Amino acid sequence: MASPAPAFFHIRPGRRPACGPPKTGGLACADGDVLLYAKGLAARAGMDVRLSEAEAYPVRLQGPKSKDVVGDLFGEDLLSLRYYHFRRLYLDGIPVILTRTGWTSEVGYEVYLLDAARGTDLWERIMDAGRRYQIRPAGPSDIRRIEGGIFNWGADMTDENNPFELGLDRLVDLDMEADFLAREALRRIREDGVRQKIVGLEIDGDRLEMNATKWPSSVNGASATVTSAIYSPRLQKNIGYAWVPIEHAGPGTPLTVETPEGGRGATIVPMPFVDPDKQIPKA
Repeated sequence: MASPAPAFFHIRPGRRPACGPPKTGGLACADGDVLLYAKGLAARAGMDVRLSEAEAYPVRLQGPKSKDVVGDLFGEDLLSLRYYHFRRLYLDGIPVILTRTGWTSEVGYEVYLLDAARGTDLWERIMDAGRRYQIRPAGPSDIRRIEGGIFNWGADMTDENNPFELGLDRLVDLDMEADFLAREALRRIREDGVRQKIVGLEIDGDRLEMNATKWPSSVNGASATVTSAIYSPRLQKNIGYAWVPIEHAGPGTPLTVETPEGGRGATIVPMPFVDPDKQIPKA
């Protein structure tokens, strides 16, 4: 997934005397609404928050051999970098931030270039180091992210959806002492329950190409919508996601999906389709 430069934020507690330098953090905004969330903090949290966009330009190294490339580029010591951790480094004088992150459910890294004038230099060094591992430039791997149960903002969900509909309940702690945006709204949603849910699908028939638009579908006479669908060579199946009414969201439920090639049967299955414990990206 292409993403813009990270937004950096500097936070100093409000209504208190300044005591030392402000705290600094960073968010890789991608295509979501994280920047809106940061602006909400600035407006409502009683803090002095200054938002700025860093001059940082990401390139991704993803896949089973990404560790080999990173080891050759930055040294074997960097292979101990933990999942979702980062280091600020220099590669032959090129300033970068190296993160153990990605959008593929594979072992992966993201390299954030901090000097726009060195873009070609960084690219050539990465490609040179990766040549022995048959590195290839490519766009985001929708096959791998769907296999891994990763949702695409704007395609699979929008700001009209909530974490309970997305099956992300484990990321919502409504019992923590600290307050946070949307806490009361999320508490009401949890108490009232949701009306729909996004589910995993296996779609019958021959290989399907990635859908460019959402596909209408039906489940037990009710309307549903397929958001992402693709053929998985690893599983030798067509897989994807669909929004369905909550009363029809159970595994094993049959659907009918209207593809460009005609109607096809489908079945709701658990997600992720591959590596449910997320051991691969942590490896």
